Amino acid sequence: MGMTLRLEPGQTQSLVMTPRLQQAIRLLQMSSLELAAFVDAEIDRNPLLERDEAALGEETGRPFEPGAGGNGLGERTVNPDETAGRPPTLRQHLLQQLNVDIADPVDRVIGVHLIDMLDDRGWLDGDLGSVARLLECDVARVEDTLGCLQGFDPPGMFARGLGECLALQLRERNRLDPAMQALLDNLDSLARGEMARLTRLCGVDADDLADMVAEIKGLNPKPADPFEPALVQAITPDLSMRPAPDGGWRVELNPEALPRVLVNRRYHAEVSRAVRSRDDKAYIDERLEQANWLMRSLHQRAITMVKAAGEIVRRQDAFLRHGVRHLKPLTLREVAEAIEMHESTVSRVTANKYLDTPRGVYELKYFFGAAIAATGGDDAHAAKAVRSRIKAVIDAEAPDRVLSDHRIVDILRADGIDIARRTVAKYREAMRIPASVRRRRDKAIGH
Repeated sequence: MGMTLRLEPGQTQSLVMTPRLQQAIRLLQMSSLELAAFVDAEIDRNPLLERDEAALGEETGRPFEPGAGGNGLGERTVNPDETAGRPPTLRQHLLQQLNVDIADPVDRVIGVHLIDMLDDRGWLDGDLGSVARLLECDVARVEDTLGCLQGFDPPGMFARGLGECLALQLRERNRLDPAMQALLDNLDSLARGEMARLTRLCGVDADDLADMVAEIKGLNPKPADPFEPALVQAITPDLSMRPAPDGGWRVELNPEALPRVLVNRRYHAEVSRAVRSRDDKAYIDERLEQANWLMRSLHQRAITMVKAAGEIVRRQDAFLRHGVRHLKPLTLREVAEAIEMHESTVSRVTANKYLDTPRGVYELKYFFGAAIAATGGDDAHAAKAVRSRIKAVIDAEAPDRVLSDHRIVDILRADGIDIARRTVAKYREAMRIPASVRRRRDKAIGH
């Protein structure tokens, strides 16, 4: 059988990642600080761009240098990593760990509040009850989240006093034995030099006590010290929200987080009339095209942010009004379909973007999380909200009527939560709540 080669015309479609498309994608995912640095660099290299504080009525803009633009678009782009050359702030360092170590969005919401309660030493400065009241959740849940955060780096963070700060560091070294804990419980005696009393309380001899004291002196009572206070920055929200006349919410951009840049079209017209060479004319036209592209991209970024945040707010209305237990499960796909955008676009535009809500300032991505199906085909329930419901049910059980996991399943299903017994057991164990047999025995003893 013979073989022949033929050329036949055909059509295919493919997405070409042009430099401008790549840049537009990167603009979406930039934080406000990264975007400000990018725009500043564009202003420096494009004579037709200026900050809006500049007087647009001036006869001329910045001096035009023929040929100075080199190859034009793509000659230089700003890498967000360049703006991140400085060491991370304490808040950034802790938020990075929060995003990696804590998957549930409700725990993250609580964690953000606890991070913002830290003082310059890295100690917790505030009442856990205030967080519970703001989010309308149990103090026990806030304490559970605090326990997770106390395992963050550097060791000793989120302590509520000197003893706990040192204990956290010793625990990380696997050196928090009963004798050491007794010493930490009596730091006032150590300060007064009551060594004989401490040897009795700790159950050690004088030499062992001296070693223990030396170990304590080697710890850092201010674990946040490596992070300079000057580097601690408050988050400027990208968006804010307020009640709307129709009873809903109005989401708005925060002007303070937006780059202030304008295109000086008068200067472009003047320079265009003055230039003579073809290369100079091409350069100034290219600068105008780049400036117009930047303005369009910034506008599109702002529109996308408002659309995504608006849909998140609409979906999480119950949380905003009634507290963290009402946080709903939400996926990127759901938001993307609602606002008719690609899922990857929503992912980019919700990263590093912060929303100021009546319950605090949150990164948009914190509102996405796992879900548990609802009975009757209703909306699903956020996994953390289900854990909260399980704990509330157990806390309310009578000493003579301790609930089994099967009974808890029945109660939750009556509330419209479709959950398996093994899931109840898993969540109960994760919250360090013993099984019904152990709870019944403990309550009998305590009663």
